[in-house]
Amino acid sequence: MTSERLIIAQRRLERAARRAQADGRVPALSVALHRADRPLWAFTVGDSGNPGHPLDAGSRFRIGSVTKTFTAVLVLQARDDGLLDLDDPVSAHLDVPAHGAATIRHLLSHTAGFQREPHGDVWDTLIAPGDRELLADLARAERVLPNGRRYHYSNLGLAVLGQLVAHLRGGTWQTVLRERILEPLGLTATEVEPPADAAVGYLVDAYSDAARPEPQLHLGGASPAAQLWSTAGDMARWAAFLTSPEIVDPGARVLAPATLDEMRWPRTTTDETMWAGGFGLGLILFPQGKRVMHVGHDGAMPGFLAGVYGRRGGEGNPGALGAAVLGSSGTAGEINELVHDLLRVAVEEDPADIAVWRPGAAAPPGYRSVLGPWWGEGFQHVFSWHDGALQARGADAPADRPPSIFRPLPENPDLLRTVSGREVGELLRLTRDDAGTVVRMHWATYRFTRVQETFDGVWISEGP
Repeated sequence: MTSERLIIAQRRLERAARRAQADGRVPALSVALHRADRPLWAFTVGDSGNPGHPLDAGSRFRIGSVTKTFTAVLVLQARDDGLLDLDDPVSAHLDVPAHGAATIRHLLSHTAGFQREPHGDVWDTLIAPGDRELLADLARAERVLPNGRRYHYSNLGLAVLGQLVAHLRGGTWQTVLRERILEPLGLTATEVEPPADAAVGYLVDAYSDAARPEPQLHLGGASPAAQLWSTAGDMARWAAFLTSPEIVDPGARVLAPATLDEMRWPRTTTDETMWAGGFGLGLILFPQGKRVMHVGHDGAMPGFLAGVYGRRGGEGNPGALGAAVLGSSGTAGEINELVHDLLRVAVEEDPADIAVWRPGAAAPPGYRSVLGPWWGEGFQHVFSWHDGALQARGADAPADRPPSIFRPLPENPDLLRTVSGREVGELLRLTRDDAGTVVRMHWATYRFTRVQETFDGVWISEGP
């Protein structure tokens, strides 16, 4: 990309940030964009409100419920380490006085029916329960919906999961977070306590230009739901990890890419009549059309809003594309909208370079007779060999639909597992003639043949 075009792209990103800050009347706004093929882009506008600590890319903001994504990753780490099963009830790991039947999976996806907040009027008293008190108070908390009934957002649910992870690891949530996520990923600016250079959070008057600082409370036992402070740069890197862990964390020190795939799979919609957003395991999912998904979380605490999302799929995506928008106003919806705008602008104005295609190896001899068109269930499918694997696509499938990819079982090369795409998990079974040519296949038990046949095996061209 020419430097001139890069400058134009960054000007558009900067203008979008300036517009959001002005329209939203945000005292301080800090944004950042992370991508695999460019240096980190960061920009700030406004005033930190903290004397002696002018606003810059290192200024820390409260990120609120973005904290939940860290807690969710800690839970999946524990699962991968064999410490829990996602379908375990909470009571299998914590001695709780009530609601112990709620499963870990349902708590992660906000479908466990827990009331939204810990017991008591925390937002009136600004005094949060401690770790033990939070769990003891479950006896006085409501289960407002049955387990798995529907989506109902709950800070209490994620706080309980944070306490569960801390218990299993034999430490506090804070120490487990630092040792198992922050240090391995180099998120050195992400902290539990507000640092000296933190921006001041404000409530901006709806009917004048006045802005009053909001009080800040430590969430105590509810910290795993919303306590963290960070920079836009750290959060853009975190968003990139959530969407492209194989790039940001190639050694899988924090979490295996397959586990992040599992977290990103939609478990519930947030509105039964408008499927415009949903939840995976601790992650918010916003479909963008054309097989593009924005994955991450929003955050809100008194005086602060945050949006932290990565982009998966789509034309021009360079990979590890994450954006963060942190603002010192608790009411400016423009903050949450801007993060999605930045991700779109990045691929529109500065798309990834198109990789050069180069010839590769031919299919192994044992699979060459599979290549080409086959018919199954009355429809044509095309089998091919690319990137070292057997693939299949519907003949009429849209170009942006990923193919099915197969891997042979170690003990039998004529049995292949579908590892992605249509019929993932199912077996493809090859049948050969005496010469070793594949003459028939069964995929997910459906018969595939070289000509179009009825289900009882009659070639359609044979006529009545």
